[in-house]
Amino acid sequence: MGQITKRGEYQWRAKVRRKGFPEQSRTFTYKEDAEKWVRTVESELETKGFIDRREAEKNTLAAILKRYQQEITPGKKSAAIESVKIDVLLRDAALVGLKMTAITSTEVARWRDRRLKEVTGGTVNREIDVLSTVFNHARREWGIHVENPIPLVKRPEKARARDRRLSHEEESYLLAALTGGVRQQDGTFTKGARNPWLLPLVRLALETAMRRGELLALQWENVDLKRRTAHLPDTKNGDARSVPLSTTAVSILKGLPSRPKTERGKPVERVAGAVFPTTAMALRKGFARAIERAQQDYLADCKAARRKPQSGFLSDVHFHDTRHEAASRLAEKLSNVLELSAVTGHRDLRMLKRYYHPRAEDLAKKLG
Repeated sequence: MGQITKRGEYQWRAKVRRKGFPEQSRTFTYKEDAEKWVRTVESELETKGFIDRREAEKNTLAAILKRYQQEITPGKKSAAIESVKIDVLLRDAALVGLKMTAITSTEVARWRDRRLKEVTGGTVNREIDVLSTVFNHARREWGIHVENPIPLVKRPEKARARDRRLSHEEESYLLAALTGGVRQQDGTFTKGARNPWLLPLVRLALETAMRRGELLALQWENVDLKRRTAHLPDTKNGDARSVPLSTTAVSILKGLPSRPKTERGKPVERVAGAVFPTTAMALRKGFARAIERAQQDYLADCKAARRKPQSGFLSDVHFHDTRHEAASRLAEKLSNVLELSAVTGHRDLRMLKRYYHPRAEDLAKKLG
């Protein structure tokens, strides 16, 4: 039975009680809204379509996002990335300040439009994925009974697949910029990358098509230089895989200072330790600085040689582009697409196609 009582000049308290169901209550500014709500709840109770919205009324989206970030995110493989995305979502008070029952597709669409003024459609789509996951989890696991509004929201157009490849000259300048950085007697450093792991890490990425996270997680105990394999027990898609190593890749690994030393005449023991003892942040910053140095060196050389520099030289290059480059190079050696996918770790051949970008001039040579 529904009951409406006045609580102050602009407040109406609505309650609905029925045996066998939890009491429902809500406060409204207008009596008409309270009466409409009572009729809706009573109708749900009569038709057995009752939904307990008390938890949804108590919690804002911000509270749910924070709870998810604290309880669920840490157990995920992509915990660090997802946590950053949640932090970004929490900055938009206009959306996350709303009660869960007030989150509609219209409100999400308004947030989407605000974000599109700041970031690309691809970034917004990934943040929408997080929102959808949180809504579904809250409904299934935490009793926050609200409909997920995301399926009703139009998503931004997907960004075109990246097809950025390094020219031979770009690669030469980039690798040169990753060398140097040696500490001198006076304590200063020579020009170049101070992090000694950047150059071999980038070179190995270009040889193997391994992801940044896979390279940083690679352990010596999983590297077999005799069999020329590097085992990855935990990859992005959840499957373990063993990456074949070219002679160049083996040479790069043998030259690393982190490689465990063994004495002659003694059996080789299983050794542990990171192949590249550096961090993702150090790699990101070091790679970006190397790109800047390479561009400066290129422009200086062009000026000295009195030749016009190429437009876009090393522009819009990210570390992940080494995976595109490596996949395209490996495809020239491995004509069997299943063998290529085994190396790169792609379960979906459609995704593999996004990483294979042959140059037209190379295809022309094959045509004869």
